[in-house]
Amino acid sequence: MTKIFVTVGTHPQQFDRLLREIDILIETEKIEKDVFCQTGYSTYEPKNYKHTKFLSLDEFRKNIEKAELVITHAGEGNIGLCKNLRKKMIVVPRKKEFKEHTNNHQLELAEVAEQMGLGLVVWALPELEEKIKEIKNFNPSNVKKGNIVEILEKFVKEEFK
Repeated sequence: MTKIFVTVGTHPQQFDRLLREIDILIETEKIEKDVFCQTGYSTYEPKNYKHTKFLSLDEFRKNIEKAELVITHAGEGNIGLCKNLRKKMIVVPRKKEFKEHTNNHQLELAEVAEQMGLGLVVWALPELEEKIKEIKNFNPSNVKKGNIVEILEKFVKEEFK
């Protein structure tokens, strides 16, 4: 992998645990140094990779498009965008126990991503190194893009025949 984009989303709680793990993997040369991260409200300051707190929607999309691998929190928008762009992704859910979110709904979203074959999921951070190795041979499922307008039109036509 030469270009890795890491994103923790814009939820107003830290995801320092993931940012530290990325630093460790770079320091120990488990992943290459061409890493860029959107850190959001995290308080940890990365030492071994470029980062910014927030990106515009256009900059965010461009980073995903350029990336060979996206490592993302289990945010519905990020998972959906990676799915639609057919990007290889590793999903790392935020957890309430680490004060990364107010509840554990990201565990459910990560499970769906895994079951649908959209990406690999890291359930415990020590798995991240192995998932980065596995992603090289992983091909995301080709799941049809959702189109709410077509779905609603079809529903209305069927309902009011």
